[in-house]
Amino acid sequence: MEITKDTVAIVTGGGSGLGQATARMLASAGAQVTIFDLSEEAGTATAAEIGGHFEKVDVSDAAAVAAAVGRVTARAGALHVAVNCAGIGPAAKTVGRDGPHDPGLFAKTIGVNLIGSFNVASQAAAAMAANVPLDADGNRGVIVNTASVAAYDGQIGQVAYAASKGGVVGMTLPMARDLSNLGIRVCTIAPGLFLTPLLRSLPQDVQDSLGRQVPFPSRLGDPAEYAALVRHIVENAMLNGEVIRLDGAIRMAPR
Repeated sequence: MEITKDTVAIVTGGGSGLGQATARMLASAGAQVTIFDLSEEAGTATAAEIGGHFEKVDVSDAAAVAAAVGRVTARAGALHVAVNCAGIGPAAKTVGRDGPHDPGLFAKTIGVNLIGSFNVASQAAAAMAANVPLDADGNRGVIVNTASVAAYDGQIGQVAYAASKGGVVGMTLPMARDLSNLGIRVCTIAPGLFLTPLLRSLPQDVQDSLGRQVPFPSRLGDPAEYAALVRHIVENAMLNGEVIRLDGAIRMAPR
């Protein structure tokens, strides 16, 4: 699907990190972009920078997501691309110094990362289903979810995060199959170590040490490289139902 000035896109977590890079990429390609984010300051700033729109949305709140998607389609008349980048990554062991993993924290992580991705994807797909096909193949829209290499190589302290991202991986193929008769494609990107705000806050020597763990290129990933893969997924009609590791061939150690 070609990205043009008529392309309408939603990017969750678009106020920073991978989502911000994706929002910038889509806007630079001409798309009309709406950022869903909990941070009003970051979201509005990025939306102003790219000439887009901002919606303060908690993706784990299904009703809030449905209402925000409705506002996007009411304003733009359609929805063609949805990219799920919103997520949280708390660190806690199954049993730690203070006892068993807080079940509320586990549930919150699943709620944001997995259920949040589902909420946005399902509401976006319902909106996309109303589109007139964009090409001879019958493409109506594309959904890109974000997992993590932790879905496969979860480290010590990542039990909740890895479970949530493993769920995103497991959701990809059946969702793509569910939506195939509607002309809506679904793919997932599983990033490795990327220079997101969390890693950027670490001392430079720690960043360099993490980067050296990546076989090649031996550095942290640039969010723009994630965004470039999003663009390729949107534009390549044969990419569907696939999870793509974007990780420089890293396989994470236990800790």
